[in-house]
Amino acid sequence: MKGYIHSIETFGAVDGPGIRYIIFLQGCPLRCIFCHNPDSWKLKDGKKVSVNKLVKDIKKYKNYICGVTLSGGEPLMQPKFTLKLIKAIKKLGLTVALDTAGSLPIKTSQKIIDASDLVILDIKGLTEELNKKITGATNKNTLATLDYCEQINKDVWIRQVIVPNYTLDEKYLNELAQFLTKFKCVKSVDLLPFHKLGEHKWKTLNLDYKLYGTPSPTQEQMQLARQVFKKHNLPMVE
Repeated sequence: MKGYIHSIETFGAVDGPGIRYIIFLQGCPLRCIFCHNPDSWKLKDGKKVSVNKLVKDIKKYKNYICGVTLSGGEPLMQPKFTLKLIKAIKKLGLTVALDTAGSLPIKTSQKIIDASDLVILDIKGLTEELNKKITGATNKNTLATLDYCEQINKDVWIRQVIVPNYTLDEKYLNELAQFLTKFKCVKSVDLLPFHKLGEHKWKTLNLDYKLYGTPSPTQEQMQLARQVFKKHNLPMVE
């Protein structure tokens, strides 16, 4: 079976526990204003590869990695390919983390979530209004994904990008932290500072970038944001 990928990182240290082999799959239904890989949005703009070819390459690094992370784009955009890939990776004795925004319905993602060892769930905006401002879409599937992980006791890491004028807001962060305390499946929270590394891609692709004048959060602002979640006794990815 073949699918479309954007890129590969063979020695990733921030996308799941330990050192990981990361496959960034192509295709995404969201249009996040802070996306650093807008070139990953269109499915067939990626490189077409087979499951066997990817597994063959993963084997080269098996003795040096803790597992594989499937990221994107949105790996749920290619459900059959992603599921086949997960099963093949697990036959190698490696764990699989699914890095997703949960942007597709549970009927599409259920088998993929079930097969994964960890779900890294990117919450773009807790409220419907904020999520639409950031992604152009509803957050219903994202929250349904979290609910499903709670039902099946699937370990979850929550990710939230901290963006000035959007999610860098103490009231909002308190609401998010309070919301997350209801979920036993949430094992860690990872706050990511907005960065401008993908800004040049928006220019190259002639896309309407809304954050040209937006600065990255300072270290002090990020520390204050983390304190909000620690105050609610939520474990943090440091």
